[in-house]
Amino acid sequence: MAVVSTSLASQLTNPNSVVSTQFTGLRRSFLKLESSVSTQLSFFQQVDSHLRLSSSRCGSRGVVAMAASGKFFVGGNWKCNGTKESITKLVSDLNSATLEPDVDVVVAPPFVYIDQVKSSLTDRIELSAQNCWVGKGGAFTGEISAEQLKDLGCQWVILGHSERRHVIGEKDEFIGKKAAYALSEGLGVIACIGELLEEREAGKTFEVCYQQLKAFADSLPSWKNVVVAYEPVWAIGTGKVASPQQAQEVHVAVRGWLKKNVSEEVADKTRIIYGGSVNGGNCAELAKQEDIDGFLVGGASLKGPEFATIINSVTAKKVAA
Repeated sequence: MAVVSTSLASQLTNPNSVVSTQFTGLRRSFLKLESSVSTQLSFFQQVDSHLRLSSSRCGSRGVVAMAASGKFFVGGNWKCNGTKESITKLVSDLNSATLEPDVDVVVAPPFVYIDQVKSSLTDRIELSAQNCWVGKGGAFTGEISAEQLKDLGCQWVILGHSERRHVIGEKDEFIGKKAAYALSEGLGVIACIGELLEEREAGKTFEVCYQQLKAFADSLPSWKNVVVAYEPVWAIGTGKVASPQQAQEVHVAVRGWLKKNVSEEVADKTRIIYGGSVNGGNCAELAKQEDIDGFLVGGASLKGPEFATIINSVTAKKVAA
């Protein structure tokens, strides 16, 4: 299946293109093109060339066998939501759902409900934490260690989520060290990256994502149990979602960065999933993109039937083949 890489330069020269009113993959288009077409055209020609080069470097990848596990990956981040009662209902819905077999499924409850979920959730779905401390436990009030998560039965942890970066104030290097320690303790890491709205509008999407990736790469001993989650911050919880083409082009660029700066093997095997207002209505079109290897889902993961629909969107990827 050919990699989807829409020519941004050609879109700018097409008066009927949606680029005149919507986001492109790197920056918002400008309505007053007449005074700056040549400058913008040069920029987008360079970007388009980069994307096509990244696409060609990636080669043809298996449609469902996208990584060493050969599986699509869907994570549900419940964030700071839920009560014992509502989580009991959600777990019941997930236990009764019919899920496609060739998908790795993970849910991340709030810390206080991890044990409840672990004791009642089907073994078909793995358990993740939403964060962990940078090292061994001790006198760190309010923190949770990787060892404690393992003791509770967690297999994964989400690190670098935008709310940790931009609300709590965690820095790239600190997040990278947390990821390295979590891996050393046997947890898989869902490593989140993504740009703010103003960074996208300024044409810094790639720069920001590469910087965040580098912080992981500088610390990680291995990428074997790492899933990269691209989550544009402007799309998280806003109802806005990157178009399939916008998401695809960033995923291609991320894979290209991994190939150039880590290894071709890591680039080929690392699953790169998309997050940002994913729901039952848009997941199928997103899933069709070759370099979208799954999803990290927020609000929609709190609704069992809708989350099941997102998990089963892997069928759209099979059809796209």
